[in-house]
Amino acid sequence: MTITNIIVPDLPESITDATVVIWHKKIGDQVFYDDNLVDIETDKVMLAVPSPCNGILSNILEKTGTIVQSQQILGCIENIQEKKKDIFNNIKKDEKLSVKKENNYINNNIQPIPSFTPSIRRLIHSHKINLDKTNDLITNEDIKNYIKTKKNKKTIDISNNTVSIIKKIKKNNIELNNRVKMTRLRQKISERLLDTIHNTAMLTTFNEVNMKPIILLRKKYGEDFKKKNGIRLGFMSFYVKAVVAALKKFPEVNASIDNKDIIYYKNFDISIAISTPRGLITPVLRNADTMSMSSIEKKIKEFSIKGLEKTITIEELTGGSFTITNGGVFGSLMSTPIINPPQTAILGMHVIKDRPMAIDGKIKILPMMYLALSYDHRLIDGKESVSFLLTIKNILEDFTSLLIDM
Repeated sequence: MTITNIIVPDLPESITDATVVIWHKKIGDQVFYDDNLVDIETDKVMLAVPSPCNGILSNILEKTGTIVQSQQILGCIENIQEKKKDIFNNIKKDEKLSVKKENNYINNNIQPIPSFTPSIRRLIHSHKINLDKTNDLITNEDIKNYIKTKKNKKTIDISNNTVSIIKKIKKNNIELNNRVKMTRLRQKISERLLDTIHNTAMLTTFNEVNMKPIILLRKKYGEDFKKKNGIRLGFMSFYVKAVVAALKKFPEVNASIDNKDIIYYKNFDISIAISTPRGLITPVLRNADTMSMSSIEKKIKEFSIKGLEKTITIEELTGGSFTITNGGVFGSLMSTPIINPPQTAILGMHVIKDRPMAIDGKIKILPMMYLALSYDHRLIDGKESVSFLLTIKNILEDFTSLLIDM
């Protein structure tokens, strides 16, 4: 018999273990090379473990919820040729076992019938007396006394049982609630959010931007952009370009604190917050300052697909220097985004809404969006944070200023 082990893949140095989330196959299922057998989850990413060969899943060593480490054996696959030889024998064995179980059940349920009168037998039947549990009922008189005692006890216990019945109902209602274990990703998100609240001097500043110029640009060039690049011209590429330009002016926003040192990042690696069924992830646009708008849009779309398919890698999630989150896609009007450590700032974009605005002494209806910058006040002062956000506002309201390096 040839057995092939299913092995936990190598985990990165920063990750010590993973959790078995779900087995997609059960013991006895036929599997083929590269089939997804089981998903394991680290505190950063979900990993799919593929089948190393064709065969039959013969053993699952680590069940759902188990903590596993690199190179640990998750289960075993039996060579499919070897397995076919045993199918007929296994069927026969199963048939014998089922017959044996049935015979045991019949034998175990045979009960001796005491010699009671017909009237007593009727009483036994009507009162549903289990003679196995009342072995001391030997005579007809014993049965009558037992029934009398049972009736008296029922009347006494009615009031006493009321409290226990109410408790039982409450307990059953609680048990109806759906209790599930937090995913490793959700646990890590919780830890990082609490860590940010407890270990940073976080403050949020707000502004608003007239999105009409960007909307007109997308309307004017959207179709040609899609024909040329094979992807829709979204808002995120405008946001990324505006953020990179602002970071170049305010290097302390593109920095982090390491004990008593400040680390100023030379690269502009922008984390983009993306929602997945498992939680929020922040894949990184590497060297965003060198990327074209079409490559930004393509990369963000790639991240979104990988997030849904659970194929995003840990390398793609680490190393960002600044984060952009867009709650507007869910309808958020305004929020205070939480910093993604060790970064020191995060920009929140929101839903675009038509609002009355005073322009040159006149009221106009304009598509407005609130901007929110949360920052670590230990490193970034109020003046820099407000100026940084104002720079982004000005770029979005006059995007052509980037072309002349204004």
